[in-house]
Amino acid sequence: MGRDLFDQFPEWVEMADSELGYSIKKLCLEDPDRQLSRTQYTQPAMYVVNALSYFNKLEKTQRKPDFVAGHSLGEYNALLAANTYDFLTGLRLVRKRGELMAGVAGGAMAAIIGMGAERVSEVLYNFAFDTIDVANYNEPLQTVISGPAGDLQDVTLVFKEAGAEVFPLQVSAAFHSRYMRGVQSEFQAFLDQFDFQPGTIPVISNYLARPYVHDRVKETLTNQICNPVRWTESIQFLLQQENPEFEEIGPGTVLTNMIRKI
Repeated sequence: MGRDLFDQFPEWVEMADSELGYSIKKLCLEDPDRQLSRTQYTQPAMYVVNALSYFNKLEKTQRKPDFVAGHSLGEYNALLAANTYDFLTGLRLVRKRGELMAGVAGGAMAAIIGMGAERVSEVLYNFAFDTIDVANYNEPLQTVISGPAGDLQDVTLVFKEAGAEVFPLQVSAAFHSRYMRGVQSEFQAFLDQFDFQPGTIPVISNYLARPYVHDRVKETLTNQICNPVRWTESIQFLLQQENPEFEEIGPGTVLTNMIRKI
């Protein structure tokens, strides 16, 4: 991840290394201490590589998009692209976010494939799995659930019996759920240290599935931590714009595939 970008943007990489206290390039390409899967390292790594990918795209095309959106952590890169804050400020935000979220243990997440979101909620209700939250509305037939690891393992069997495919996610906590509320106020207090600028490009919020309102950026980012990613609705909003064309910036084509299915 980012193999072709680190040497292309040495000043940004040096800035990231200085802020983080370790080599972001070594973490992404070698991961000698097996840290990359831990969210306090995953989030800064994704933010940096996404940012370099965007800078690279701007250099090549000299064109900016009409709208930007990011899935979960990627929303911080969307706000960077909209000049809501600078590169270093965004890195400080995601570093703190990752550290706080890493402190919430005992949770897990799983993707439910082949079943609509309403049906997923029905199954959770009918079988009284009231400790499980919907975390991501990714596409019409892909919903991610989040909750205590033991309960998630139990509900997996129920969904399989109902005809869905279930894929556990390689995450360290129950993200985008009620179990993140404990870190919400601390993250909000951290955000209050910063001043954000009005975005130069509309940013679609995971929490709202609509564009950010400038004077509510901090509130919206705080709410994003413990509320579901409404990705399907976000893309449906963008599909209402005139002649929409989507391009995924960064490693992989996960979001492109989701958009195609939406």
